[in-house]
Amino acid sequence: MHETTPIVFITGATSGIGEACAEAFAAAGWGLVLTGRRRERLEALQHRLGSTVPTHIAELDITDRQAIEQSVSSLPPRFDTPKVLINNAGLALGKGPAQSADLDDWHRMIDTNIKGLVSITRLLLPRLIAYGAGATVINIGSIAGHTPYPGGHVYGASKAFVEQFSYNLRCDVSAAGVRVTDLAPGMTVSEFTQVRMQGDRSVAERYYAGTQPLMPADVASQALHIAELPPHMNITRLEVTPLCQQWAPFNILRET
Repeated sequence: MHETTPIVFITGATSGIGEACAEAFAAAGWGLVLTGRRRERLEALQHRLGSTVPTHIAELDITDRQAIEQSVSSLPPRFDTPKVLINNAGLALGKGPAQSADLDDWHRMIDTNIKGLVSITRLLLPRLIAYGAGATVINIGSIAGHTPYPGGHVYGASKAFVEQFSYNLRCDVSAAGVRVTDLAPGMTVSEFTQVRMQGDRSVAERYYAGTQPLMPADVASQALHIAELPPHMNITRLEVTPLCQQWAPFNILRET
């Protein structure tokens, strides 16, 4: 049995899409488990959301397996059987060619986008299964998992992993009533680009100049839609892009 108020567990809730998901689900009356590396931001978010919905915060580095285990095992009874897991924590680092990339950046993306995601998922799956019909894993992927581009190297590969992991996970848990969705946004305004460019705001400003990109709230609204579908419905993959983001012809390298 579970409480009337459903619980959503969100990783990377201190900014961007994760923060917007917290706001959207709170507005819809969900209880929240909010995790992230910056405790002061978690506390500020909890204060801003107020006491209208139950909220539990936990400072958590998704790359620290022991910390994940401790965070999950110490969930208070009110929050220990979430209905939804939103695997949002992730990052991209660098945008130069692979041959000049920092190997530490590659490893950090793998540790966060892949190892962190699978660790928290595995540890929460028994609790999602215990919730029963309607339980959902929403993995925040990216169109980069399908669409290669110069400088995408490990980031794009990590999001391709997220997509395929989502598909295979669904094969295993659907009989237990758990749904799995790869929610794959395109160009979205957030701290993500600044982190990728090591805090250089000018790069982000040039990237978004003259466009109308997605906002984190746009992606969060889709996550809420997925979570509130009838239990017999599963959106396997949802790709969301701004209208201004279009495909381009293949680049042809020609001899000069």
